[in-house]
Amino acid sequence: MAEKTATHNPTVTLHTSHGDIVLELYADVMPITVGNFLALAEKDFYDNTKFHRVIDGFMIQGGDPNSKTDKAETYGTGGPGYAIKDEFVSDPRLTNVRGTIAMANAGPETGGSQFFINLVDNTGLDFDKPPETSSHPVFGKVIAGLDVVDKIAKVPTNSRDLPLEPVVVQDVAVAK
Repeated sequence: MAEKTATHNPTVTLHTSHGDIVLELYADVMPITVGNFLALAEKDFYDNTKFHRVIDGFMIQGGDPNSKTDKAETYGTGGPGYAIKDEFVSDPRLTNVRGTIAMANAGPETGGSQFFINLVDNTGLDFDKPPETSSHPVFGKVIAGLDVVDKIAKVPTNSRDLPLEPVVVQDVAVAK
């Protein structure tokens, strides 16, 4: 009889202007979302994007390709040019608690590239009765660099929650 092996979830490192954030991505239960994030990372999609929305006591948000420009009024509206299917899975890891990364979206089936990292427990963002209720699917967690996340959370922002000094995702490195 063959021995069952444990699934090894991928890890990525967000190299930011404020330090490194290492994430474990839950490919074992969120294959579409994780596959999309990894594909974008491997194409350098996230390189030189900014955390364009920072709300201390809530979350930090990035992943918008528009944030590579100086047109701040467009930040938060960009994506990869497509949307992915929402994944709703019953797994205790998939709740919006401190240190988790979730797909940002504007409603059902609208996620693409934008993501956020929860600074506190935000379980009100979880789904209730899939697929009727769409919220923000969690697809991983910070395993190193939560202090960097907290440092980013404290940067001064304007009235649109945009950091006054850019917080740049310089590179997303996928561990091989």
